[in-house]
Amino acid sequence: MSRRWVIVASMNGMLAVGLGAFGAHGLKGRIADSALVTFEVGVRYQMYHALALLGIAWFLSIQPTKMVIASAWFMLIGILFFSGSLYGLSLAGWRWLGPVTPMGGLLMMLGWLCLAIGAAKRKL
Repeated sequence: MSRRWVIVASMNGMLAVGLGAFGAHGLKGRIADSALVTFEVGVRYQMYHALALLGIAWFLSIQPTKMVIASAWFMLIGILFFSGSLYGLSLAGWRWLGPVTPMGGLLMMLGWLCLAIGAAKRKL
């Protein structure tokens, strides 16, 4: 199980680096500055949560509980909703994605909460 999450985390990290480079070099001057800032926020949060998923993968190797697994899933879906909606908003101007962004943030927060509960329940 933890091996899969290392792969998921690594792929998200790779995507965040690639999208960050694309934003810095390919989008500058092609989209509005405000859209570029929005895009960069998506990249930043994707990277933060890729690193969190890497930590969760490690934690799963010592504490493979349903709560820790739920944490990983909430964070992954949160990345898709939060960062994905920001990419769509900034690149395509899809305003209908606006309400999706806070749902993604809430899912990320639930991921952190589940991780904290999973850690608190750890037997020493």
